[in-house]
Amino acid sequence: MRVAGTVSLVTGASAGIGAALAERLAAAGSRVLVHGRDKERTAAVADRAGGVPLLAELREPAAVDRLAEDARAAYGRVDLVIANAGRGHCGPFDAMTDDEIDEVLAVDLASAVRLTRRLLPDMVERGRGHLCYVTSVAGRTGVAGEAVYAAAKAGLDAFAESLRLELSGSGIGVTVVVPAVVATDFFATRGRPYDRRSPRPVSAARVARATVEAVEADREEIFVPGWLRIAPAVRAVAPTPYRALSRRFGEQVRSGGDAGGDTSRGAGGH
Repeated sequence: MRVAGTVSLVTGASAGIGAALAERLAAAGSRVLVHGRDKERTAAVADRAGGVPLLAELREPAAVDRLAEDARAAYGRVDLVIANAGRGHCGPFDAMTDDEIDEVLAVDLASAVRLTRRLLPDMVERGRGHLCYVTSVAGRTGVAGEAVYAAAKAGLDAFAESLRLELSGSGIGVTVVVPAVVATDFFATRGRPYDRRSPRPVSAARVARATVEAVEADREEIFVPGWLRIAPAVRAVAPTPYRALSRRFGEQVRSGGDAGGDTSRGAGGH
């Protein structure tokens, strides 16, 4: 879908990948709706992108509904939705509280599904639109210490794949973006910083550039960086040795070391 002239909504756009996406979309000629939780940071990104700031707490279903209404009201329509908002958590699953589990599932999966449900009917009626979901390599491979996050991203992957089949021939495109380690504050806020030397983090700008290019080319799926697709491929072709390696590195989670192996690490990255 050609981005120029569209109205785009980017969730989780007050920083990181979302902020880079807002600015990239604006540069490509889209009118951008910048979603965030923090009023000042969201307004700052909207100002740089020449867009409209929209505040909403995605943990709350009613707030997601209001976000959809506000987004539709801003310009009368939404042509492109990029569900980028993500909440990470790193640590043993049995140490997570119920509230932490609920928040990860709500922000990373349920809010994207609900927002899509609210905005998709208008796209179908017009016969034009695009849905883009920022998932994670964690959802393709699993990551020790990030069970709920990985499950939420895997669910988002399956949702997007199923929706793509359902919308075939409707004029609505569906793209999934699968990043690994991205140089943002995501890792610090999830409870443990990224401290491996490999793979090296990529910039949020690189992910944003690849995402916008994928939307314009109507690509169904992209990995950033591209070689990242090797990890889920190896898991599918040789699951036993892959899991042996994953267990070897994953054992470090409870001892306070780094969680996950080189190929499956970098959950979310935004």
